[in-house]
Amino acid sequence: MILLMQDEQQAHLIEQGEDSGDDGAPSQRQDWQASTAQLEDRYQTNATIGLSAKEAKRRLERFGKNELEVKKKSNWVLFFKQFNNSIVYILAVTAIATFLLHHYPDSIVIGAVIVANALIGFFQEVSADTALNKIQGLLVAESFVIRDGQRKMMEAKEIVVGDIISLEAGDSVPADIRLLTADNLKIQESTLTGETNSVDKIEEPIELENVPLAERANMAFAATAVISGSGTGVVVATGMQSQIGKIQSDVIKVKNKATPLMKNLDKLGITLSLAIVAIAAILFFLGMHLKIYSLPTLTVAIITLVVGSMPEGMPASVSVVLAMGTRKLTGKNAIVKTLPAVETLGAVDIVNTDKTGTLTKNEMTVTDIITLNGEYTVSGVGYDASGQILDTENRVVAWKNDDKLNKLIKIAGQTSDASFHLEGGAWILTGEPTDGALTGLYHKVTGEEPDVSEIDSLPFDSEFRYSARLVQVENQRYLMVKGAPQTLLSKIKKFSPDFEEEQKWLDKVVKLSKQGKRVVGLGLQKVDDAEKLVDTAKIGKQFEFVGIVGIIDPPREEARDAIKQLRYAGVKVKMITGDDPNTALAIANQLDMGENLKAVTGPELDKMSEQDLIDNIDKYTVFARTTPSDKLKILKAQQQRKHVVSMTGDGVNDAPALKQADIGVAMGIKGTDVARGSADMILADDNFITILSAVREGRLVFDNIRKTIRFLLPTSFAEGLIVVFSILLNQTMPLYPTQLLWINMVSALTIQFAFIFEPAENGIMARGPRDIGRGILTKFDIVEIIYVSILIAGLGMIAYNGMTALGMSHIMGSTMTLNIIIFGKIFYLFNMRNNHLVFSKYFFQNKISFYIIGILLLFQVGIIYLPFMQDIFHTGSINFVYGWIIPSITGLIVLIVTELVKVVRLVYSKKASKSKI
Repeated sequence: MILLMQDEQQAHLIEQGEDSGDDGAPSQRQDWQASTAQLEDRYQTNATIGLSAKEAKRRLERFGKNELEVKKKSNWVLFFKQFNNSIVYILAVTAIATFLLHHYPDSIVIGAVIVANALIGFFQEVSADTALNKIQGLLVAESFVIRDGQRKMMEAKEIVVGDIISLEAGDSVPADIRLLTADNLKIQESTLTGETNSVDKIEEPIELENVPLAERANMAFAATAVISGSGTGVVVATGMQSQIGKIQSDVIKVKNKATPLMKNLDKLGITLSLAIVAIAAILFFLGMHLKIYSLPTLTVAIITLVVGSMPEGMPASVSVVLAMGTRKLTGKNAIVKTLPAVETLGAVDIVNTDKTGTLTKNEMTVTDIITLNGEYTVSGVGYDASGQILDTENRVVAWKNDDKLNKLIKIAGQTSDASFHLEGGAWILTGEPTDGALTGLYHKVTGEEPDVSEIDSLPFDSEFRYSARLVQVENQRYLMVKGAPQTLLSKIKKFSPDFEEEQKWLDKVVKLSKQGKRVVGLGLQKVDDAEKLVDTAKIGKQFEFVGIVGIIDPPREEARDAIKQLRYAGVKVKMITGDDPNTALAIANQLDMGENLKAVTGPELDKMSEQDLIDNIDKYTVFARTTPSDKLKILKAQQQRKHVVSMTGDGVNDAPALKQADIGVAMGIKGTDVARGSADMILADDNFITILSAVREGRLVFDNIRKTIRFLLPTSFAEGLIVVFSILLNQTMPLYPTQLLWINMVSALTIQFAFIFEPAENGIMARGPRDIGRGILTKFDIVEIIYVSILIAGLGMIAYNGMTALGMSHIMGSTMTLNIIIFGKIFYLFNMRNNHLVFSKYFFQNKISFYIIGILLLFQVGIIYLPFMQDIFHTGSINFVYGWIIPSITGLIVLIVTELVKVVRLVYSKKASKSKI
């Protein structure tokens, strides 16, 4: 029986599996380099009889089950995390203070605001991350394992390193395996590589030391699917040590991070909170020293100052603007899972995307035909287009009259096993992508489905690199062959050593390959009518090499347009793919992704140090032959360069990068559950151009958030300044605490939301992504906030003091001052809506704002004239002149002053623009 391993180094190899070779010492051969005997020795197993049940049990107990880990967050932790905010801390203190002073309405309102904001953040975060559970569900439940020389079905979670696994068509691979036998074995590895073409597997060692994941032809990986053939292999990694486990591990390691907007808002909130608390503290001690008020009155005044000045409505206002942006994007087939992600799109300056299915149609198409008679192109893109064969001068070719073209089209139809069917208005391929391209070629030029008259066939084999079919065409029997041109040409050379055209064909193959196209050779030979089986020994005898075709997954036209507009908007598009660098670069050039495009491969990235990668990352537009770990490294390097990065993907392999990105975007139709779970946004229509709409909406959202904050702060500070002026002037405060709360509450419910309906201003895409390091407010914005605060507060104080000096009661003066603040907000709103002068063609552009103002005025009528409201908010039934005319005049003054400042600002901006030119 197999000896129990005592040596810790061997135990480590079993624990690490294939990973032990990835970064191992030069003396340690990689698993793909090792022979069967070396593998048996390394993993202490037997290729024929497998492990013993006893040894398997021991390894299972020592190294654990073949499962993926999932770490769950406590909902309570998530909920209480929402209170970790500077504004919340200060509001909580004021709520407690007002409660102790028996100002219960104030305390209840402040507490309600705190809890409401916490609940909004909590529900956003709970629904955000489901990727880990989705990845765990990819592992197969059962698999065939050879134990004690017997082949039996067992639970995949019981599989251990060293087990011998048996694979057949339709199976899912349960762990990472080094193949020992492979009989026409094809495996779909898009889970890991993102490429949809199935991979032909071999059993022979690969001598190269550094082999990209997609090219490890003698390895099979957990969570991939066997398409055809059969094979056996030794398990080299299970659970979290497998390649799918590494993806899971990467997803776990990627921490949820604050968006640029949230970072800016947190910074702004902390700054405002500290400033307000500092002013309140200074005034409190100054009031005590000068004995302006009694201690209880002074305490209430300071609390009123804090509550009035604190922008407690800011989180709610921002959330509503974000929610409206989310709603708009949903109507454009972009489903945003977390509200802050909407704005992040507007700050993005790099969009990383995979190739297959995102930038390309994922519909392999014949685009080029070369025969001895000439070179041709094929019009029509994708599966559902009609097409024609065109010559070099773009003229339609009568292919039926061209012997070579006629034969090539017939071979394409007769040797293909692919078929199409309509589903949801789109053609769906059944079969291999290469066969689909040939069937598509036949259908385009003939308008018919191929009628295959098969006698016998030889399926494609990675060892032979061709497929063959014996067919009857009219009165003649042919052996038609398609495959790698080099292989077919070598077959001809075997029977015809003086074959002179080999090099010419090889040169043409290289020409198409450099364009990123897959090249397939097609030919035929006549056989006797008595032939009933494909005889591989005779292939090449009197063989006619008819021609070659170039096949490519064509780029999406809408993707080309989107990339053009994104570049105009200052956003660079980068391609990250598991495909060949030449193919990827060719597609990038066709999509016009930039000038002098450069490509780099995953293995080349591995040779760079972390700093070298950061220093050079911006040089490359195309990243080819990448692994999931490579994608993660690319994104991290871009973020180290201070880029705001988006990642677009659809596969399990994209999950870590989608989560690492500042904004992860998954495909809704072709995307996996794992990708959708990891992403911040889902494209319901899989249309790349939707990203363009999302970027535009993101910029609009930020503009409207900025306008909301620019509007909210001066009007809030004006309330606080009235308290400050009252304390410094040692006079009765014009406004009661409940009135300040009313102003904040009614504003939060009405006027602040006017900005969410503002349309985008001209040139929103031409100005480029915003600099997230600059924060939300500019220096001019700060100056504006200061002078508008003083202006509104000053007008309120002047009106109050003037009218009370003339004999107006305190209640009426307070009611008038309340309306002055409200009308100051209303008229300031007209100034803030856009960068145009208020009385222009844009005045009625946002019609909803007028309805909102109407609702606000109705609220004001209620608070002033309804008896129960008068009791709560200390208002009185003031006459029309004092209650409405004087506030309207003060509001108009606010509008005139701010409009004059806007004129100066516009003139300055124009001069600055001209000086730059």
